[in-house]
Amino acid sequence: MLRGFLMLAAFFGFTGVALGAFAAHGLKNRLSAEYLAIFHTGVTYQLVHTLALLAVALLATQIPGRLMTWAGVSFAVGILLFSGSLYLLTLTGFSKLGIVTPFGGLAFLVGWVCLGFAAWRLS
Repeated sequence: MLRGFLMLAAFFGFTGVALGAFAAHGLKNRLSAEYLAIFHTGVTYQLVHTLALLAVALLATQIPGRLMTWAGVSFAVGILLFSGSLYLLTLTGFSKLGIVTPFGGLAFLVGWVCLGFAAWRLS
């Protein structure tokens, strides 16, 4: 679990920074201000939850169990669904992709709840 979550965190961290730079430099003149803001939201949530995934990877060595696994998986799924749908929405203009975004947000919430329960179970 440690290796997998660390690799995912490294991947999501790298792509988050790359996509943020791409938006700032490559999309600035191609997207409307509204779509740039949506893209930026995707990058922000990706990077914040990349740090959460990194924390889960490190914490899982001290607090093993299903709750930590579910937290990490939920954060990764949330990044893919939430941020991924926002990126695709802005790049393609296909507004129906917005239907997917709340499922990513729900995955983020599940991850935080699992992390909270794992902490609560500590003695």
